[in-house]
Amino acid sequence: MSASRYTYLGPEGTFTEAALRTLPEAATRELVPMVSVPAALDAVRSGEAAAALVPIENSVEGGVTATLDQLTTGSPLMIYREVLLQITFALLVRPGTRLSDIKTVTGHPVAQPQVRKWLAAHLPDALWESAASNADGARLVQEGRFDAAFAGEFAAATYGLEPLVTDIHDARNAQTRFVLVGRPARPAARTGADKTSVVVWLREDHPGALLELLQEFATRGVNLMLIQSRPTGEGIGNYCFAIDAEGHIADRRVGEALMGLNRICPQVRFLGSYPRADVTPAEVGPTRYGTSDEEFVTAADWLARCQDGRA
Repeated sequence: MSASRYTYLGPEGTFTEAALRTLPEAATRELVPMVSVPAALDAVRSGEAAAALVPIENSVEGGVTATLDQLTTGSPLMIYREVLLQITFALLVRPGTRLSDIKTVTGHPVAQPQVRKWLAAHLPDALWESAASNADGARLVQEGRFDAAFAGEFAAATYGLEPLVTDIHDARNAQTRFVLVGRPARPAARTGADKTSVVVWLREDHPGALLELLQEFATRGVNLMLIQSRPTGEGIGNYCFAIDAEGHIADRRVGEALMGLNRICPQVRFLGSYPRADVTPAEVGPTRYGTSDEEFVTAADWLARCQDGRA
């Protein structure tokens, strides 16, 4: 395995690259752009790279299905870190292009819902066609295949383009969440501000089946931050569920919730416990009454005394 190589959704100039460069270790790694999320993750699976940074969730569009599906299938991978990046777009064009000249535009599919209102107001007749990434859209504009691309302003210089309009966004404070993914190993130590990600499968479809999964978290006081259904590929109506929960697998409440899922589900894929990017440990409030590690230990001790006749 190349421990010095990180892959990311390319080409150069993507928001993913910008997010990756916020990590301190990126300065000492070889950063390799890949043509797609599957290609970036497959490089990790094959040992060609130590880790990959890929987008997984957008505050406007929701989950990035290409990433979720890749983490759900194939040989297991684990999330070790997350990065949040504020997203604003620039309309990149070849030098000399005016707004009235633009007939075709491109960008990543996740970008379109974030600029739809702006397009309707300023380029209502422009034809949109999706690109593999926003930076790839900029490359296509450079090659003359489109008139304009929505991408990060920082990508303009890479592709010899000009930012005709900047600070484009339909929703203020839009963010994309990226995850650093590697091969399975021991999770990082808990920080007190952590997130645990899993994918779970239903044993059978019946009334309340999803509720039974959620109760494993609720009864132990574990807050869920994301739940998204994805088709399993085994026919209409067959779904698995990607779940992000507050806490670390080393927290008693989280560990016992995962054990509960393992008892009732035919398959549970652990995707990792890792530090949250949105809060620090100092900003995390106390756990709900009855759900701290100490209270779980006290309850276990009480049960042991009951079993031994010492209660």
